[in-house]
Amino acid sequence: MDDWFTIEKIDDMTFSISEYGHWEKVHSYLLLGTKYALLIDTGLGIGNIKNEVDKLTSLPVKVITTHCHWDHIGGHKYFKDIYIHEDDSEWLKRGLPIPADSIKNSIVKEPFSKETPEEFDIEKYTVYTSELVEKVADNDVIDIGSRKVKIIHTPGHSPGHICLFEEEKGYLYTGDLIYLGTLYAFYPSTNPIEFKKSIEKICCLNNITKILPGHNELDLKLDIIKQIQNSFILIEKNNLLEHGSGTFDFGDFRIQL
Repeated sequence: MDDWFTIEKIDDMTFSISEYGHWEKVHSYLLLGTKYALLIDTGLGIGNIKNEVDKLTSLPVKVITTHCHWDHIGGHKYFKDIYIHEDDSEWLKRGLPIPADSIKNSIVKEPFSKETPEEFDIEKYTVYTSELVEKVADNDVIDIGSRKVKIIHTPGHSPGHICLFEEEKGYLYTGDLIYLGTLYAFYPSTNPIEFKKSIEKICCLNNITKILPGHNELDLKLDIIKQIQNSFILIEKNNLLEHGSGTFDFGDFRIQL
């Protein structure tokens, strides 16, 4: 029996689909509306996430991509209705500017803590690409029937990184912008200054009731956003908000520039 994925209920119509067996502990999220289901990211592609989605809904599924990194688009190949911010769309169409061996090495960087599905073979692993994608922009709204999710462009970790805000419930889906662990802004394709601006943008949101991150622990305190903002402010005051300045440890999270 394939137990690679762990399904956890956020509420009766919202679920996390997590890959705790991998060192990155990736989370995807399934939101059920009355007309559609919305799947936020599709994980690593180690297992078939569509099988898990099919256990939870028979609704047609729209996939929205927080950003075009391999650990968030691995299961895109199982779906047809794909959305991504316009500034990451070329990566999804043409491929990431990262060697395939580097991606494979990252996936197997640490031993798996759960048995992987029989069909998984790291030697045959490829990163999803497709030109059949729809572009979204800042402040666009996805309506899945009785639920509306707003696109918030939050670049820094990638040019087209987005968070998604479901204002009625107060749910904020943060991708790789906010989570407990190491926040990465050291790759050439990242931008530390834009990352800080994106945190400030999220700080301006009202009525957040729950933060739903792309990695690690699901139970985040709401003040983590302000903590991360203050940490970026401190780094900037020390004239270190630039690539190559190092990793800064703030306890529950680190910022690698």
